Amino acid sequence: MYEEYFRLREKPFSLTPDPGFLYLSESHQQALDHLLFGLESGEGFIVVTGDIGVGKTTVCRALLRKLPDRFDTALVVNTLLTEKELLRTILGDFGVDVPGGTRKDLLDALNRFLLDAAERERRPVLIVDEAQNLAPPLLEQVRLLSNLETEKRKLLQIVLFGQKELKEKLRLPELRQFNQRITVRARIRPLNLRETARYIQHRLSVAGAPGGPFLSPVAERMLFRRSRGVPRRINQLCDRALLSVCLRNAARVEREDVVRAECSLGDGPEGGAPGWPWRWFRWRGGWA
Repeated sequence: MYEEYFRLREKPFSLTPDPGFLYLSESHQQALDHLLFGLESGEGFIVVTGDIGVGKTTVCRALLRKLPDRFDTALVVNTLLTEKELLRTILGDFGVDVPGGTRKDLLDALNRFLLDAAERERRPVLIVDEAQNLAPPLLEQVRLLSNLETEKRKLLQIVLFGQKELKEKLRLPELRQFNQRITVRARIRPLNLRETARYIQHRLSVAGAPGGPFLSPVAERMLFRRSRGVPRRINQLCDRALLSVCLRNAARVEREDVVRAECSLGDGPEGGAPGWPWRWFRWRGGWA
């Protein structure tokens, strides 16, 4: 609704992990640099961790865009799988015909694909998102895939993205061998105050916002405090705050808009008023 009001081409604060909107804070840039360096240098295991909503999946999508053409990738986003389902998913995403039969048949098909890729000087990469949901037996299965190698290099590089619970899971005694094989680790942190302001402005600019401040300094600081610098939370608050500005026919986000945004999400200062601003919008004749 507010896109036309602010003359935007698209919604600037969608929750979808669009790499076109990626703002590279120091932490996000370091994670992406670690990923590209690790894959270019042929490292076996790379692990990226971070709290919920800090942008791990968006960095993952940006990585897929930035990898040179010589890399072949398989992306696993559903981690609630059996061992055979995991192998089938990997083969399918690499574009390999998935055979029926036993787990060994699937492993043999994957090994043939990787050997053929090595002969063609291709670089297969397995990327697992939300890896903290992998059960220890599945993580062990992933570790065993790293045993596929020639005398000179690994046939498959593996990248895991996960919440901080992944680090704790990898410390389990039965996953000690896995943990020892991780050669590159990166952590994505929430944004600080200055990064939060730049993040908001960046997303507005990508969405086509004209020049001029969209947020008052007070609203800017309040958004940082209420979001704790977590991009997903910033998006939720900014989306509702811009709607509040539109509904009151104003020019920029003020403190009252952030308060209303927080209330509309159900966790405002007094327990919130979850129906706002939608009730007000309907009362004013919206969606007519």
